[in-house]
Amino acid sequence: MNPEQEWPSEWLRGVLSVCTLRILRDGPTYGYAIATRLTEAGLGAVKGGTLYPLLGRLEQSGWVEVEWRPGEGGPGRKFYALTPEGHAEAERQAHRWAEFTDITRALTDQRVSLTNQAVSKGQQRP
Repeated sequence: MNPEQEWPSEWLRGVLSVCTLRILRDGPTYGYAIATRLTEAGLGAVKGGTLYPLLGRLEQSGWVEVEWRPGEGGPGRKFYALTPEGHAEAERQAHRWAEFTDITRALTDQRVSLTNQAVSKGQQRP
């Protein structure tokens, strides 16, 4: 995956919560590390102005708890961890996202298939 890939912002808004919750299932971490994991996963660079408000909403929902930890040779960091409700929500969102992507993939694959059929027959694209 290309970590420099740029995706439409509306796609990222749709998937950022489920991906952030998934990262937090691996254990407590801080915002910059979450952003790095999202980039490494191929979602592109996620700015702090996008990620930190999301983490605040996850905290307000009761799915994430926050703890300040002293930094090792630097400033302290705000660590984010899933609550028990957050673990359940992460599982629910992952399941729902999988269903959603199955549906959208079926639709887009159908469209690609129709387009490829038309092109192979020398017709204009549908």
